Amino acid sequence: MHVAHLSLADFRSYPRAEVSLGPGVTAFVGPNGQGKTNLVEAVGYLATLGSHRVASDAPLVRMGAERAVVRAAVVQGERQQLIELEINPGRANRARINRSSQVRPRDVLGVLRTVLFAPEDLALVKGDPGERRRFLDELVTARVPRLAGVRSDYERVLKQRNTLLKTAAMARRHGGRQLDLSTLDVWDQHLARTGAELLAQRYALVTDLEPIADKAYEQLAPGGGPLGLEYRCPVSGDSREELYEQLLAALGEARRQEIERGVTLVGPHRDDLLLRLGRMPAKGYASHGESWSYALALRLASYEMLRAEGNEPVLVLDDVFAELDVRRRERLAELVASAEQVLVTAAVEDDVPAALSGVRFTVAEGEVTPA
Repeated sequence: MHVAHLSLADFRSYPRAEVSLGPGVTAFVGPNGQGKTNLVEAVGYLATLGSHRVASDAPLVRMGAERAVVRAAVVQGERQQLIELEINPGRANRARINRSSQVRPRDVLGVLRTVLFAPEDLALVKGDPGERRRFLDELVTARVPRLAGVRSDYERVLKQRNTLLKTAAMARRHGGRQLDLSTLDVWDQHLARTGAELLAQRYALVTDLEPIADKAYEQLAPGGGPLGLEYRCPVSGDSREELYEQLLAALGEARRQEIERGVTLVGPHRDDLLLRLGRMPAKGYASHGESWSYALALRLASYEMLRAEGNEPVLVLDDVFAELDVRRRERLAELVASAEQVLVTAAVEDDVPAALSGVRFTVAEGEVTPA
């Protein structure tokens, strides 16, 4: 899989940009603040419907513009598809595949797959559980695109349930009348059903990912492991139905406390992925270099997993080499050089390892030109 052409309109700093791409390595080189990351961020947005830099869509639209458009021609084997997303902050985004307007944005998921390495990846090891949940869910959706709908349904039910709990908590604190909470049983069932589907996919992913990540860590930092992954959740089971029953029971047990606090305390939105290095948790114990190697190993494992399943993604290395010492830089370059397409950003030419020789673009003052 590779991106053959990228087109931007009012995305970030670009009023308009047209970039022809091909298989192999393409590097975007230029001083910081010139728009290199904006290009690969657009590619990632088409693959995940989200940015690795910001949580909302508003910053993606160029100042003064009402909307942004990101479009790419994606080639997989003998097939080429044109995908387009119109980003409308505060309103529904719109999507097209091969010029058809009869698709939802989440229907675009799966047409393009990416694995992105960025300085922000250090948060996978050192950050809060939300970073690791996001990592799991983006990878799950890359494997099984229909899970985007399940995630959306779960978040909708969670929001509705939290609203009901918050209202009940406020009434209780201020001595108001007791609310009828019979509808909470219905929301419990919906939350448990969608939550069980997410849990099943996350458990399966962690099981499959662990040995691949351990191997990747050994390649990046020989003798530094072993690496271990453990999905931390109060419920477990061998089937979706078991997970549903256990999650439903856990919600029942937590109800009194949830009503007191006005928030849902059980479910996939509360879980974590425990990262171990040797016998110790990586968070708090791994050195800066070890943490970087761990984050890179997770990304490398993601790439290897998707490729083994027949869905080789585009690899994006966003300003990552400047963060690495020479040894890790060279090892990472050697491990990814054989990918069908690698997109690299770097502030200076010397940051791009020799193993990643290929096409170069210079990015300066909003212009993208062949070097």
